[in-house]
Amino acid sequence: MFLFLLLAMVVVVAAVTLAVVGGGRSAVLQDVAPEQLTDPLPASRPVGRADVEALRLPVGLRGYRMAEVDDALGRLGAELAERDARIAELESALAGAQATRTSGPDLFKEGHDQPPRDDEEPGR
Repeated sequence: MFLFLLLAMVVVVAAVTLAVVGGGRSAVLQDVAPEQLTDPLPASRPVGRADVEALRLPVGLRGYRMAEVDDALGRLGAELAERDARIAELESALAGAQATRTSGPDLFKEGHDQPPRDDEEPGR
């Protein structure tokens, strides 16, 4: 009886081992291509809020894939820097326009800077 149980256990262990290894004929688990970013940020237009909200980064073995995260953050950083520069440029132009408007001559006041009209005589 002991010999029969020992032989049955050896057969079960061998069967499990062959099932795990695959028996040498075919692989049990197929190789899967690594997960890639399917919807990258658009290159043809500026990134919008909807693009950032729809962004889903692929997960790797220990969290997110660093290369994909670095690319996405680099693109977002460049977009923000470009927008900050444009905002600063527009604010500077607006401040310059407001400064010339307030320091320039007031066209609604009657003053000495107006040329004489044609119907007036220059001596009067």
